[in-house]
Amino acid sequence: MSEIRQDWSDEQRRVDEIIELIDTRVERLEKETLESKSEMVEIRKNFWEDVTVNFEDTAEVAETFASMKQQAELLSERERTHGQASVQLKTLRKLRNSPYFGRIDFVEDGEQEADCVYLGIASLRDKEDENYLIYDWRAPISSLYYDYPPGPAQVETPMGTIQGELIVKRQFVIRDGIIISLFDTGVTIGDELLQEVLGRQSDAQMKSIVATIQGEQNRIIRNERSRLLLVQGAAGSGKTSAALQRVAYLLYRYRGILKADQIVLFSPNPMFNSYVSTVLPELGEENMEQTTFQDYLSYRIGKTFKLENPYAQLEYALTGLNQQGYEARMEGIQYKASGEFVAIMDRYLAYLGEQGLLFRSLVFMGGAVATAEAIAESFYSLDAGIAVPNRLRLVAEHLLKRLSERQQDARKEHWAADAIELLDNEAYVRAFQSLRRNKQYSGSTFDDHDRERDLLIDYVIRKNFKPLRSRVKKLAFVNLKATYRQLYADPAFARKFALEAGCSLPQRWEEICGATLERLDRGEMAYEDATPYLYLVERVRGFQTNTSVRHLLIDEAQDYTAFQFAFLKRLFPHSRITALGDLNQSINAHNAAGTSGFKALSDLYQPEETETILLTRSYRSTRQIVEFTSRCIEGGEKIQPFNRDGKVPGLTLVSGEDELHRLIPGRVRALLEEGHQTVAIICKTAAESLHAFQAFSSALPGLHLVERETTTFQSGVVVIPSYLAKGVEFDAVIVYNGSSVEYSRESERRLFYTVCTRAMHELHLYAIGKWSPFIPAGSLAVNGSSD
Repeated sequence: MSEIRQDWSDEQRRVDEIIELIDTRVERLEKETLESKSEMVEIRKNFWEDVTVNFEDTAEVAETFASMKQQAELLSERERTHGQASVQLKTLRKLRNSPYFGRIDFVEDGEQEADCVYLGIASLRDKEDENYLIYDWRAPISSLYYDYPPGPAQVETPMGTIQGELIVKRQFVIRDGIIISLFDTGVTIGDELLQEVLGRQSDAQMKSIVATIQGEQNRIIRNERSRLLLVQGAAGSGKTSAALQRVAYLLYRYRGILKADQIVLFSPNPMFNSYVSTVLPELGEENMEQTTFQDYLSYRIGKTFKLENPYAQLEYALTGLNQQGYEARMEGIQYKASGEFVAIMDRYLAYLGEQGLLFRSLVFMGGAVATAEAIAESFYSLDAGIAVPNRLRLVAEHLLKRLSERQQDARKEHWAADAIELLDNEAYVRAFQSLRRNKQYSGSTFDDHDRERDLLIDYVIRKNFKPLRSRVKKLAFVNLKATYRQLYADPAFARKFALEAGCSLPQRWEEICGATLERLDRGEMAYEDATPYLYLVERVRGFQTNTSVRHLLIDEAQDYTAFQFAFLKRLFPHSRITALGDLNQSINAHNAAGTSGFKALSDLYQPEETETILLTRSYRSTRQIVEFTSRCIEGGEKIQPFNRDGKVPGLTLVSGEDELHRLIPGRVRALLEEGHQTVAIICKTAAESLHAFQAFSSALPGLHLVERETTTFQSGVVVIPSYLAKGVEFDAVIVYNGSSVEYSRESERRLFYTVCTRAMHELHLYAIGKWSPFIPAGSLAVNGSSD
């Protein structure tokens, strides 16, 4: 028997032994979970029968409490045991299918024998619970597998650096307990394993393939030093996958200290949350908190204004070129995104600390308890050295006293007595119950007319004053909408703040101010105004900082503005930030002015706090697709394709829409017949997507339209606008209309690149009339297509 066949046989024998051990443990745990579940049900059913309840005297009450506490603790212990056993069962069942994916033999300096280490998605000990049969991929020793080829190597452990030699590095593909593939390698991860994984068809969720982690991705995952970790990665370079595996690593590394709800992911859209939702559970971890920046803005100010979302803003940028005021709006979008506008807002806020903050009068029954002018005088009479939020709280205390005085005066007024005469039976009962809850009345019924009348008057007065008191406590007497509006009311007003900040206002500032006022007066807020407005709200009322969040992940960070980065840093002051993105995929409306990108974020941190990792190799797409897409953008030659062959992207020029709508359904059916699970027809805008969906619905049963509100990523065939496809991959992509009419402005180049890089295995482009100038030179000739 050859050495290779003997190795394979020995390794399969070990897999069989591991599975036998797993089966034994699964059988035991299944029995334990069944028993603990039965005990839990029995305890819950007989809880009060097993508790001695007696309230006759203090001693009996104490005994009753002790009895209840004992039963509750017993139930809690059974629930904890059941929960732990259930988690172990879930992990063991995963291990049974594929116990491990890697092996390293490492000889520590000064030692004679090598330690043989097997790596899997979770740890497994032997029968005696003494030695590790499998190490979790997140354990310190496992970094040897990802970071070194055979030869000299070292590993960082809690006890210090261990140096030695890596003499064996073996990779496995195991399915249902059978070794499908086994090979030793001299590189980080062998091409064979990557080919096997990357060649599969996509489904509705991103998968956590820890076996294919590359050295540069391992640096992202295990980084514990940096306050700010910037990951600039080419499309398909695995940056999002590495970030999610970073979360799993941190939860493992700081187990008992760090919890999943102390990690927040800001993702590009709700559908993306669905797409990545299975990654952490697949690794045996709870999901972190996931949201979008738009959801956060809607939560904070959506009740105050009709808030525009970023996709509506981008739709306008892509389609509103011929609309009146387009240039001014785009200039305003870019300027309000900038660090310069942050500086202007800071100067304006400093000004408000001295003058100009606008207030609302506090009115009750048509009369002013305190006028806006009186509140302003009270506020500005306080020491200017006191922070604005603290001064407002002092004013609130004063106003609450004024309300108490006015509340006392109301007892002498006729309206309260008249109001109790109008109470119906239901309101009367509610009043009675409220008085009893507040211990203002201890009787079983009202039996004294005068006493009843006095109590009801108090009840009615308190009820009427309660909304006012609540508004004062929330500092709602500050007119923040008017205060923000004031910045634009006179275009010259902001100039002094710009001069103080050492920056200039945009050329169309007067037009920008006018359009902003019109929207605000209609109760609408443009997306570019949302963060500056909320920044003003927070700085005036006091930032509602979240000090519990320890790690913040920002995906598609290239689409965030300098203003948004500044806001997030204040919002999460104790958080380490991992920002992921690709500047080549900046498809936002504000990017033309250079107001986004990683520099705007890195400028907020000290250089020694920051680390930047570049990922230049693309794994998502075939070599042919990567070579095509990388020639669409400047600097694309730096992107390295993984050597996975496929078809050359197809280019089809059509004469008109009728021919386009006839050809695309046939292409989709052919792709499905080839076995592709996810096929996307990507359009430029939402309007174009709706049009395409209506054209293809009858020819393609089961076709899905992805819209802004779509929250679930589905396999099958979808029609999707370009900006909602970001961060997601598909087996095959059809570019609905890659013509010069759709993609010709330089600002659309990155959008075109983003659309094409969604494809894993096949890319097909169609165009009506004339091709986009972004099509790489030579591609048309290869396809036999011309304009």
